[in-house]
Amino acid sequence: MRYVRGVLGLLFKVYVALVFSLTLLLFYLPINLLKRSERTKKKCFNCFVMWSWCFRCLCFVHPIFRKKSELPKGPYIIVANHSSYMDIFLMYSLMSKHPFLFLGKSEILKYPLVSSFFRELNIPVFRNDRMKSAKSFIQARKAIELGWSLVIFPEGGIPDDHLPKMIPFKDGAFKLAKAARVPIVPITFTNNYLLFSDPGDLLGPARPGLSQVYIHPYLSVEEMEPLSVQELSDRVFTIVSGELPV
Repeated sequence: MRYVRGVLGLLFKVYVALVFSLTLLLFYLPINLLKRSERTKKKCFNCFVMWSWCFRCLCFVHPIFRKKSELPKGPYIIVANHSSYMDIFLMYSLMSKHPFLFLGKSEILKYPLVSSFFRELNIPVFRNDRMKSAKSFIQARKAIELGWSLVIFPEGGIPDDHLPKMIPFKDGAFKLAKAARVPIVPITFTNNYLLFSDPGDLLGPARPGLSQVYIHPYLSVEEMEPLSVQELSDRVFTIVSGELPV
């Protein structure tokens, strides 16, 4: 039975990959045109929101909000756990009220179709190059000043084992929030790893279904001010991990 579920999951992964590629190609032209100017760049965000809606409808994945707290006035930093690529695919349609950029690992630049959007419409982080990492931090500060929110997965990637258990947060998101004086919005995805596991795990779980999402109350600038970077990181970690199954 496990083998049958694995094969069905693999077929679903292939289907998701096709939907991802074809729908992104569908929006390629308008995104490519809009991204060229700072004046029209934020309109690209609306294209990604529409793409995310198309993607989740065609893949039969429906988000269910277990908690949906009020959002602050943007810009802000969205901090979420990361157990599946589904976290990224769904984020645009889940958090569509204020335009955001992803601040994410540079490895994604290896994928040609995604790379063409990510390099100009998001901020790659080169973790093994201190100079480039510093430039990414400066770029992120500038994006916030221009009115963009940011999405950061502070685990630094999808953990290899024991999902959905989280691994310790890296401190970049919290240094940035304090430096830029913007609120933090914590988000928990509880079961996306069951809807779409690592593509490298060929027979890993993958299926249509309900994605359970918690949008927690945000941490205001005033709440964060007396906390050190480590204390802030620990507090957000506790909030995000608190809704995960043990």
